[in-house]
Amino acid sequence: MTTRAIPVVVLAGFLGAGKTTLLNHVLRYADGRRIGVLVNDFGSINIDLLLVSGQSGGTVDLANGCMCCTTDAGDFAETLETMAAPGTGLDAILIEASGIAEPKALVKMVLAARSASIAYGGLVYVVDAANFDRTVAEHPQLTDHLAIADLVVCNKVEMVDAAEVDRLADRIRECNPSAPLLPVSHAAVDPDLFFEPAERIATDDGPRQLTFDELLREDTEPEHEHLHGGFDSAALDTASPVDPRRLARFLERPPEGAYRIKGTVFVDLPEHRDIAYTVQSVGGFVRVDAGSWRGRTPATSLVVIGAGLDAVAAREALDRVVQPGDRDDTNGILSLTRHLITGS
Repeated sequence: MTTRAIPVVVLAGFLGAGKTTLLNHVLRYADGRRIGVLVNDFGSINIDLLLVSGQSGGTVDLANGCMCCTTDAGDFAETLETMAAPGTGLDAILIEASGIAEPKALVKMVLAARSASIAYGGLVYVVDAANFDRTVAEHPQLTDHLAIADLVVCNKVEMVDAAEVDRLADRIRECNPSAPLLPVSHAAVDPDLFFEPAERIATDDGPRQLTFDELLREDTEPEHEHLHGGFDSAALDTASPVDPRRLARFLERPPEGAYRIKGTVFVDLPEHRDIAYTVQSVGGFVRVDAGSWRGRTPATSLVVIGAGLDAVAAREALDRVVQPGDRDDTNGILSLTRHLITGS
């Protein structure tokens, strides 16, 4: 049975760009997910709005099931390991980088924690559309941070005109030509872009009690229309097996605009037909887990999620992954299994 890995997303960005707003937005719209947050201090979280159900030392439990912990670079690895333990029941972890470590160092720490319980979820970098040029002029090193981002959120676009947004997009792509770019207002990014949707509590359409998240949204934002920054996706569901070499190449070099790729694939090769390979890719960082098809029919299901994604081109790339490969290419499977996670 495949161990479910918890995605760990690193959140960084310009001072005043909207990281705190984005963090609180994700917690407010957790929508049934249990999200763990690592911060340097609780000043980054609107505790009063989200309501506290319990507190112990550097840990605060929120009424919607989420958890917030304080840490610094010295305790980071230990705190992350504790949060990722199966007993916490968390679905995802979000790290607010300010005061803990530089984004590049944090990414290295998460990647160093390569295990069956943790999956790198990407570096999300937030920039301020209204003050981009001034901020970069005062802190030119921030362009180095932008260059390693897996997703760039261009916040406060409501404060500039469309021509300026286009100009900023060009500037950002000069620093990082491959990362998806998501223009948003009020840091309203749909959590589905970062994390898997939580399983629905009820499947019937009859009357039911509102969840805490639904009550919170009704109470705090009665006229809110859920205006998240949009994202794009392309999906493939087929009974056909994948060509492992082509799949590995696709995961390692995702299509332009792709933030993450995920799915389960069927490899029709001796000694691999009974293995359900679960694959994930964020920014070209690939993770593969091996499970079993027991009780299921082998098939391939893949989805690409991103911003500014050419969905048609992405679907064409997905189709190429399941085109028949070279049956004599006995080493092709190694392109995929070299990313395999083993151990606990």
